[in-house]
Amino acid sequence: MIEIEDKLVSQELFEKHFVCNLSACKGACCVEGDDGAPLTMDEVELIEEHLEDIKPYMTESGIDMVDRKGVFYMDRDNEPVTSLVKGKDCVFVTLDEKGITKCGIEQAYREEKIPFNKPISCHLYPIRVRKYAKFESLNYDRWPICKPACQLGEELKVPVFKFLKEPLIRMYGADFYEEMEKVNQELTNFNNAE
Repeated sequence: MIEIEDKLVSQELFEKHFVCNLSACKGACCVEGDDGAPLTMDEVELIEEHLEDIKPYMTESGIDMVDRKGVFYMDRDNEPVTSLVKGKDCVFVTLDEKGITKCGIEQAYREEKIPFNKPISCHLYPIRVRKYAKFESLNYDRWPICKPACQLGEELKVPVFKFLKEPLIRMYGADFYEEMEKVNQELTNFNNAE
């Protein structure tokens, strides 16, 4: 782990490669897994406040579930997560013309209908953040459905942290990201010197 500000950052974020390959995975991360996407309570409030602007980007089954059960539930760790349709699909999924699953919240944001992007836990994936009393850790998460993203990242030589520049800046600010760039350069120099 590498310390940047008050965060412990896995070295794998600099060593592993990753670029989402939606044409290969079809957005499986929105419909696979044991629970909905992790949310903060601030995100829950924003989603609830702007739900009517997000609904046009949702499926009928997603809208029905939200109308009946709400936008979130508490998981087994007592943390808020997005509601699911039939225990599988995130209620906010939308399908594009190619059958690729995408996030309705993100679509609404990209079309400037709402002032916030998709949940930060989704935006940061495959980074998973764990909060402790005095620090946070940023770790690289492995999920078999992301194998095409790992392969494409390897082909293009894009480290995880570079692929996630936008969400990292969104979460921690530009100064934090600049520190990551410096660490990456130091690691590159060290590896080239060997």
